[in-house]
Order: sequence, then C-alpha cells, then structure tokens
Amino acid sequence: MPWDEGLINSLRYDAPDPSEGRILGYPQALNEALLLALDRDPSVFVLGQGVDDPGGMFGTTKGLPEKFGYDRVFDTPLSEEGMMGVCVGAAMNEMRPIYMHNRPDFLLLAFNQLVTHAAKFTYMDNGQTKVPMVVWSAIGRGWGSGAQHSQAIQGLLLGVPGLKIVMPGTPYDAKGLMLASVLDPNPVLIFEHRWLMRMEGVVPEGFYTVPLGKGVYRRQGSDLTIVGTSHILDLAVRAVDRVKKMGITADVIDLRTIKPLDEEIVLESLNKTGKILVVDTGWVMGGVCAEICCLAAEKGFHALKGPVRRIGMPDIPTPAGYTLEQFIYPNVDKIVTVIKEMCEN
Repeated sequence: MPWDEGLINSLRYDAPDPSEGRILGYPQALNEALLLALDRDPSVFVLGQGVDDPGGMFGTTKGLPEKFGYDRVFDTPLSEEGMMGVCVGAAMNEMRPIYMHNRPDFLLLAFNQLVTHAAKFTYMDNGQTKVPMVVWSAIGRGWGSGAQHSQAIQGLLLGVPGLKIVMPGTPYDAKGLMLASVLDPNPVLIFEHRWLMRMEGVVPEGFYTVPLGKGVYRRQGSDLTIVGTSHILDLAVRAVDRVKKMGITADVIDLRTIKPLDEEIVLESLNKTGKILVVDTGWVMGGVCAEICCLAAEKGFHALKGPVRRIGMPDIPTPAGYTLEQFIYPNVDKIVTVIKEMCEN
C-alpha cells in the first residue's frame, strides 16, 4: 500500500473512529510490522533481551519466535556492546538485524559499536559497505524509574553523522516507520515512548511505509507553531485543543524523524505564524529543542515575531519520587501556560 497523505493527516491523538479503518494498539502495530519484515525478507532477524519472553517486549515481539524460529528471533546475553558488534558485522554482510532494547539507557553500553563503527563504515570505504540495521528502544518516563532508567538520549545521538533517528507518535507511524527503517540501507535508531504503548489508532493491513524525514501536521492554526515528536505531541495536541476555547489556534507539527529533519515543514509553518514552540521528551539543553530553535533562528529569523520557546526536561537527572516526577516532566498545563504567554505578547 502506498503512503496515503490523506490518511496521515486525518490521524488524531484522541479516541480513534472505527469508521476510518481497522483499529490496532501501538504494540500490535509494531508486532505486525516485524512479522511482515521477517516474512518478506529472510535476511531480517530480531534479537534482544526478552524478545522471546511471554510478554514479548511490551507485546511487540509476541508470537514471532514460534512463527519464525528461535534462530531468527532470539534472546541475547547481557552484553550490549558485544551484541551490537554482532549486528554491525551481520549488517555489513547483507543481513538486516533489528536489535530490541527495553530501555535506551542500555544503548549507552554499546556506543562504541554504534557511533564509531555502524555510523561510519559506509563513509570510510566510499559507500561500498552498507550497514542496514535497526536499533529499537522504548524511552521515556516510567513509574519511579529514576535517573538511570528514564533517560531520553536522542539528543546525544543527534550530532552523529551516519545515523538516522526515528520517533513515532501513532500506531500508524509505528508500523510504517519500522518497515521503512528495515528497508533503509543505513543504521536507524527508533525511539518509542513507553506511554504510547497504551495508544490505539487506525492501522491499515498489509505492507506500507512512512518516509523517513517527512513531518506532518497534527493540527493547523495561525497563532503559533508547535514542533516535536512522540508522546509529547499528544500533550501538545491536548493543550492546543484546550486553548482553542480562548481563541488561540496553532500548527502542531509531528516531525516523526529528527534525523533527517524536515526543515521545510517547520519553516513553512513559521513563515505563517511567526512564533515557534519546540517540545521534546528529552532535556532542553543541547538536544532536539536546541537544534530546532537554532533552525528557526538561522533560517527563519525574518519571520519571527517573538523569541523562540522550548519545553523539555530541566538540566537535572530524572528523580524517582512521584512528586518530583510531576515537576520535571512536561505536561498539558505547562504547555498551555507557555502558549498563552507567547500569544499574549
């Protein structure tokens, strides 16, 4: 099935309408993508700690070992750098690994293989060697997960040439972007947000892809532009729906991938509204917020009617206590407050 711009633009973050198509949960959409990838291409294999557990990595890998065999869908030892090296070597030899992680914190143990090797080999031999691999992890706030198990590290990897970074926000995109990532000849990182695992949405049957580097409008308005990805876009949409009663409307742009970055859609909207708010699930310093704010200042300065604003996590490690968690993480009320401040000035 080809990419359907009309269907993409009709997606909502609220309860899906069954009349628009088949409704699937977020984990089921990912499970279907993995099933299709494994079924279509014998070079694809899935590995990771717990992929063959009864729960199947939030349900994303459930039933796959039984269907495709434990030589293609298998559990891995607690050796992230070693297993990442296996994936890099396999990808260089025309296999297509999908390496699954419960949390991105564990990817920090494999940065040498990912950053020093996977991202660079194709540049070091003039493109003769490709490294088509997918590294998947579920990011974001847990329930008291604390500083070492709640890290959103997409900002750390944004400056690494040779990597692509995907951050879906709907079940439709989760399936389509996974399939596009498996087909891509480069190493692709997919960061899901664990709170999205509760989401349902319209997901067509069969094989389709969502193009990497192509953002989409989730809401359209005239007073300001809001840009982000993943779970925080759900919060932004709720905030925009709330301020609509006050006569404020906004463009809400879901980038879907932060590398490559869809600069065109951001600047298109900024030229219309003149104000931009960037939201992210990670820290505001030196990450996605900083990069998009720089884009607005560098290439959209002539359109700006006020200072750029950003919402993310403050520059402190994530606390484990419930009360402090409510302080550090963005929420709808915080986004509403900033929107009102921007539109009143």
